Amino acid sequence: MLNRFLWLLLVLTTAGSVAAQQRPAMYYSDTTRTGHPMAKDPYVLRFKGQYFMYYSIPPNAQFGWCIGIATSSDLTHWARAGELTPAPNADYEKKGLCAPGALVRGDTIHLFYQTYGNGPKDALCHATSTDGLRFARDASNPIFRPTGTWTCGRAIDAEVVEFNNRYLLLFATRDPAFEVQMQGVAATNSLRSNFGRAAWRQLADSSVLRPRLPWEKKCVEGASCLRRGKWLYMFYAGAYNNEPQQIGAARSRDGVRWQRLSNEPFLRNGPPGSWNTSESGHPDIFRDTDGRTYLFYQGNNDHGKTWYLSKVEVKWQHGRPYVASAGER
Repeated sequence: MLNRFLWLLLVLTTAGSVAAQQRPAMYYSDTTRTGHPMAKDPYVLRFKGQYFMYYSIPPNAQFGWCIGIATSSDLTHWARAGELTPAPNADYEKKGLCAPGALVRGDTIHLFYQTYGNGPKDALCHATSTDGLRFARDASNPIFRPTGTWTCGRAIDAEVVEFNNRYLLLFATRDPAFEVQMQGVAATNSLRSNFGRAAWRQLADSSVLRPRLPWEKKCVEGASCLRRGKWLYMFYAGAYNNEPQQIGAARSRDGVRWQRLSNEPFLRNGPPGSWNTSESGHPDIFRDTDGRTYLFYQGNNDHGKTWYLSKVEVKWQHGRPYVASAGER
């Protein structure tokens, strides 16, 4: 009996050690809302000497989905620093807000996020901060919803990026049947935009990237963009959560016509037993001040009972990105 007990203890210890080894160096989540790890939709930027990460956190007894805030000095180890909850007088977001995107202009962070819980009426919003923690809402919120017979009118997953002397707004929406998720695009007229509702003009009366590959199933969402030379690169999530969701890559010279870089995912879900078996999803591509680029993403191995955030470094060769191998710089 003793030998059997020792054997079982060895098996459990070894399994725990293997599981720990399989975890990536960055393995962040947030337990403050529900008591178990839950953090989704990462977005990272550098502001006033430190890194900020904005991400979605789940409902609790007081609020619906909200936005968590964490800070870091090394992009790997993160500490929770606050959260963004619905503004008291903002009826448009009282049911929830999530899926943040952001950019820094001067001494101000411009945060873009979606309302949640309104079905086809969910829309994109804008807020500003000079410290990364406290935000003032745009008086014109919501700032954007798509129009046309191709869309149900919903807008989520905002990504705002400077490209070709204006700002592009990539967003996800669904078809009128509310079944297929796809990407659309709008733009400002100049770089002097205040990002309010009147600033945006939809560039296409159709989707600019919709699912067509087997692994994308019925969903292309969560676009995150990076400009390199004359190209704008998009990293996007294909398939709905845990189907599994995986990450693809495409590029464009105008933000409207996109070419996939491969018919296969750029970053797949993990193998059985790994921390991200259920998915690798909702990407954020981030270029640091030293020029190195990192892809942040969400994952889990329990079909969404928990969610963690991690990253891989992305290298570039002949105008194409690839995931850096261990130890490569």
